[in-house]
Amino acid sequence: MRDYKKIVAWQRADELTISIYATTKDFPREEIFGLTAQIRKASYSVAANIAEGAARESKREYLHFLYIARGSLAETEYFLHLAHALGYLSDAQYCDKTTQCNRAFGTLAGLIKSVQKEASVVSKLIALCSSTLVLYGIKNLIS
Repeated sequence: MRDYKKIVAWQRADELTISIYATTKDFPREEIFGLTAQIRKASYSVAANIAEGAARESKREYLHFLYIARGSLAETEYFLHLAHALGYLSDAQYCDKTTQCNRAFGTLAGLIKSVQKEASVVSKLIALCSSTLVLYGIKNLIS
């Protein structure tokens, strides 16, 4: 099992979530069950999915959760846009949060690419082993 706390993409997602929680404290009270809840959920989903994926055995499962994390990060980015458009975030806050989002996207993209590469190598090795076993089995059947 991978230690998710050592994964830079998780660290950036965690920092973003903590930052969003602090910022959304100032959102209007009527948004507590609306935008405030949605943006918080989307942001913590990024870090949570990276952590859950890190606990999975296979690279394929890990990638699945990384893709979900990427989708949640895109959702977070949209909610930041909406909060800014509604006047809940100042220009400076919006700029700061989108910068954090972009950094998180970059590290997550790098992690996904790395795991995809590892998964591809593993798949190729499995295919090679399977082929070898099949050929060895056929050779023994013929002999």
